[in-house]
Amino acid sequence: MKSFLIVGMGSFGHHLCRALADQKCEVMVADQVSDTLEDLLPLVVSAKVGDCTNEEVLRSFDIPSFDACFVCLGDSNVLGSLQITSLLKELGAKKVFSKADDDVQAKFLLRNGADHVIYPEQEAAVNLAISESSDSIFDCISLTDEYSIYELQPMDRWIGKSLKELNFRVKYNLTVIAAMRDGIIRPNLSPDYTFKADEHLLVLGRIEDIRKVVR
Repeated sequence: MKSFLIVGMGSFGHHLCRALADQKCEVMVADQVSDTLEDLLPLVVSAKVGDCTNEEVLRSFDIPSFDACFVCLGDSNVLGSLQITSLLKELGAKKVFSKADDDVQAKFLLRNGADHVIYPEQEAAVNLAISESSDSIFDCISLTDEYSIYELQPMDRWIGKSLKELNFRVKYNLTVIAAMRDGIIRPNLSPDYTFKADEHLLVLGRIEDIRKVVR
């Protein structure tokens, strides 16, 4: 079972904590305000009230014992995010994810030791814009700045044809990783998989290649 520390229990911190708890992970949460922790007590193994910009407070958490640490302070406390990110790395954190609201903040967080920067509002906005701007795209999960997984409706021209027949990966520069119907996902499709009108596809690729397909 993996173990995580979340510092800063605003809206994003709460959502993250609940999602990790749903995955049966052990979670410790920390914030300066005790009221922000109360509703999470049934979900976590430990909840700490304290100023995490204080090295001694963080040191008491046994930082190296966590699989990853998340810094989820609000945008009004940029300095605090930078300080905590730096201290976590100095104290032996295996991996640090820090929340940012813009590219400038992200740049400084990376310089201060963040292994990954999270843009929750930006990513949600981009994914929503992509899915709502096309009748053929139903969802989008960002993996990197370049690649995402898209839930697509098969194009009419594909129906009844196989991956091999269409030479799909070469022709479209996209990889079909699963088919989905009624919430059930079928991964590991063979080259002989035939596209069906009543299924959706989970496709890995770049947005510019997806746009060429659904245009």
